[in-house]
Amino acid sequence: MRSRYSAYVLGLLEYLLFTWHPSTAPGDLELAPVKWLGLEVRHAMESGDAGVVEFVARCRDNGRAQRMHETSRFVREDGRWYYIDGQMHGPAE
Repeated sequence: MRSRYSAYVLGLLEYLLFTWHPSTAPGDLELAPVKWLGLEVRHAMESGDAGVVEFVARCRDNGRAQRMHETSRFVREDGRWYYIDGQMHGPAE
């Protein structure tokens, strides 16, 4: 999760697509021009080859502070973790 957040901060589209599971990965990816300010991992759980991470990412978009609160699902295949999907939550506390 932290490596994917860092990739968003640095605009590393190839890395984001590489770490996205092929069954749910978008064909193309375009990043919004936001300034990422921080990541708080609220909960992480691993069960075998499945993982869940709840996080809040803070950013500034057009000068306005925002938060993205999501619970993401991951799967491990051949020793690598892949992002499957995420469920967005209401405004982060």
